[in-house]
Amino acid sequence: MARRLISPAAACRGCGFANAGFLGAVSSFHYQSLPSCSTSSKRGSSVKNCFSFRAHLRKEGSRWIRSEPFLSANSAKFVGKRTSCSVATEPPPAATEKPEMDAPKEIFLKDYRKPDYLFDKVDLQFQLGEEKTIVTTKIVVSPGVEGSISAPLVLHGCDLKLLSIKVNGTELKGEEYTVDSRHLTVSTPPAGVFNLEIVTEIYPQLNTSLEGLYKSTGNFCTQCEAEGFRKITYFQDRPDVMAKYTCRIEADKTLYPVLLSNGNLIEQGDLEDGKHFALWEDPFKKPSYLFALVAGQLGCREDSFVTCSGRNVTLRIWTPAQDLPKTAHAMYSLKAAMQWDEEVFGLEYDLDLFNIVVVPDFNMGAMENKSLNIFQSRLVLASPETATDGDYAAILGVVGHEYFHNWTGNRVTCRDWFQLTLKEGLTVFRDQEFSSDLGCRTVKRIADVSKLRIYQFPQDAGPMAHPIRPHSYIKMDNFYTVTVYEKGAEVVRMYKTMFGASGFRKGMDLYFQRHDGQAVTCEDFYAAMCDANNAQLPHFLQWYSQAGTPTVKVSSSYDPSSQTFSLKFSDGTLQTLASDDKPVFTTVLQFKKKEEEFIFENIPEKPVPSLLRGYSAPVRLDSDLSESDLFFLLANDSDEFNRWEAGQVLARKLMLSLVADFQQQKTLVLNPKFVDGLRSILRNTSLDKEFIAKAITLPGQGEIMDMMAVADPDAVHAVRNFIKKELALQLKDDLLAAVASNRSSEAYMFNHNSMARRALKNTCLAYLASLNEPDVTELALHEYKTATNMTEQFAALLALSQNPGKVRDDALLDFYNQWQNDYLVVSKWFALQATSDIPGNVVNVQKLLSHPAFDMRNPNKVYSLIGGFCGSPVNFHAKDGSGYKFLGEVVLQLDKINPQVASRMVSAFSRWRRYDENRQALAKAQLEMIVSANGLSENVYEIASKSLAD
Repeated sequence: MARRLISPAAACRGCGFANAGFLGAVSSFHYQSLPSCSTSSKRGSSVKNCFSFRAHLRKEGSRWIRSEPFLSANSAKFVGKRTSCSVATEPPPAATEKPEMDAPKEIFLKDYRKPDYLFDKVDLQFQLGEEKTIVTTKIVVSPGVEGSISAPLVLHGCDLKLLSIKVNGTELKGEEYTVDSRHLTVSTPPAGVFNLEIVTEIYPQLNTSLEGLYKSTGNFCTQCEAEGFRKITYFQDRPDVMAKYTCRIEADKTLYPVLLSNGNLIEQGDLEDGKHFALWEDPFKKPSYLFALVAGQLGCREDSFVTCSGRNVTLRIWTPAQDLPKTAHAMYSLKAAMQWDEEVFGLEYDLDLFNIVVVPDFNMGAMENKSLNIFQSRLVLASPETATDGDYAAILGVVGHEYFHNWTGNRVTCRDWFQLTLKEGLTVFRDQEFSSDLGCRTVKRIADVSKLRIYQFPQDAGPMAHPIRPHSYIKMDNFYTVTVYEKGAEVVRMYKTMFGASGFRKGMDLYFQRHDGQAVTCEDFYAAMCDANNAQLPHFLQWYSQAGTPTVKVSSSYDPSSQTFSLKFSDGTLQTLASDDKPVFTTVLQFKKKEEEFIFENIPEKPVPSLLRGYSAPVRLDSDLSESDLFFLLANDSDEFNRWEAGQVLARKLMLSLVADFQQQKTLVLNPKFVDGLRSILRNTSLDKEFIAKAITLPGQGEIMDMMAVADPDAVHAVRNFIKKELALQLKDDLLAAVASNRSSEAYMFNHNSMARRALKNTCLAYLASLNEPDVTELALHEYKTATNMTEQFAALLALSQNPGKVRDDALLDFYNQWQNDYLVVSKWFALQATSDIPGNVVNVQKLLSHPAFDMRNPNKVYSLIGGFCGSPVNFHAKDGSGYKFLGEVVLQLDKINPQVASRMVSAFSRWRRYDENRQALAKAQLEMIVSANGLSENVYEIASKSLAD
């Protein structure tokens, strides 16, 4: 699955902001089952009806009509517009007050036990309808390896109406099974292998949670990871129950001409009453979370790929017909990923068909369902006019990510959801390597480490801190986090660092050889890596079980008489580092104890150590490097990541020092050596231009606040603005020269050189625009009006939007008028305004909630507007608490529509104790209000309650 947004501050990362870190930017209806159920008294039907709506409905013809307003009157008016992206073709009923939720149950890794029963074969039949959908599930059940013959068969279920249940063709009687709001239990199943048949009724058109089967802009779509399949039928909805699936879909042929599921299309044809069917078969065993179904009116871009063994694979990307021209880059990305996986890992695609489907309403970026990937629109659709370089890069990475899951996640999957990093951390590492090989490795590494520090480090230091393999959870959805994904990828990267590229490949080969077709654990991956390299890493598994970010303290000393250089981590065992009696200047140091000392011999003069090169471990580094050492590394380090890192360390130290001056009301003065250092980088023509853009970009406000004992958003914001303007003033000539020399009239190209040119130009333009001087404002307006692609137009708009006033307002209005019919571009427009640091921005964001283009039911728009606002520290953490109050109210609204998205928004409160007492009190009040709300979802309850309990 594509990396989920786990922090509202991360919400806009896909909006394609050019060097967004520079500005601190992207850096009500819910239905559920009754708690208890009554038994039908009809003879011949002992089915227990376990479904109940809590909304006022009236019916006119075939349409459900709500009898109360739903959130905003604006939503209903724009259902037909592309900008609305409404979740359902039928308006959902209004929300009514929910009953108290069931007491949340915490699930622990230590309590794992193998399933009592296995599912060998699953046959699904869907009768898709406008008012309801009937699902018939036929399962071949066999006893589990450790299952008791007399054990009951417990199936998961949520929001289902049970119509019938049969065992070996005989309908069960009332006393033979029980149903509650979460489970269907068959009391005494037959011994040995038996057939189970279950018929359920579901209502996809009312499913705003976007889990299970739901309707989005007229199309049916599924999302089953992590626990969505239980909203389709009663099932052992756990990843260690793997079966072979067939899926027959029946639907109206006019309304739903395209019927898709996993695997191979076996049969299709017409039925009576204008309906048709399609029968799909997946020849590979899979868990239920990888099941997928799509039905609707879609166009197709088709291509092909010839695998290394000579098989021809048909590739199809499905989207509304008008968007097909925007799928060319996604198809290129898919073919590039297929070729790369063969060349680097020897992994060949295993079917003759690969489908990608694009939907506008999706809780996460994308989903790796076997042979039928489903993507949120912004991660497939791109054209130079409407998508930025950031969008193009994100599409390349995420299309690769989901394809790579075919082996790391699908063919070998997780035993349980605690092992999520086993597939996600590994696959993130693979997509990072893929993007690095196709672009600039240093720039990609900088971007990945920046993301880790901005989002994962604070999470590690807050109430939601957890290891890459959590010990427990209430809702697994809350653990699709940067810790599990990005930090998990860093742990995988350490295997490669220690064993080298060839050793890592040997470990991967052994992993697939041992575990193809299995559901496994992190220990299985660890064992394959160690066994393939005949190595022991006795302490390495602690990375999987310990929360927090380690701090590595390093001190060094040099003895000129013996020409020895020591890197001291403490007074542990001394290790002399040499090879064939020659000094070693670059080596991998493996820490086998908490305290170590390493000795380099035959060093003729005192060196400056380049530590943690390429960021070889996800730690904080506390070294005794002096300011002059850092400037030396910035100018000379052969490792470009560490060259950038030296500049960032200098910038962080400078900003923290100026924050202290600001708090003491001292005059702020910018260190001239820092200015000279950035000037030398700007003028260095031998450096990669995108690297220069990264190197002159200041650390974000959140990164600096994370280093403070008590976070002070106002002081950090003021200092960062001061430094920006001072740099712009003192480097104005160099910045103007960079803008002028990096203009181009050539057609848009997505390649590194073109992207690097645009990145440097746009970064320099943003610096200049911060001066708010007439000449640079005219320059920014000129760049905005003459831009021929979205990357440069949006970067110019971003530059203009820094300063309140008529120019800003006119530019924003002009941009909206130009792009109002493209909902993905409109989402960028929402995000730009939401993340703005202009004073009192909460009022503007509140107004945008009522904008006709905004839809609370569309996750991408929620992430852009509400999540984007939470990414603006100075406004979200406003002293008067207005930002907290706004988010608290929105979270409760959103929770009734989509609990997953609501839980991601409420996580913005999780570190409320980091701030001053006044802000603490205001944030705490909102958390207490949320936790006390009647009918709160488990998703939001877990985040809010843990935040309060910290």
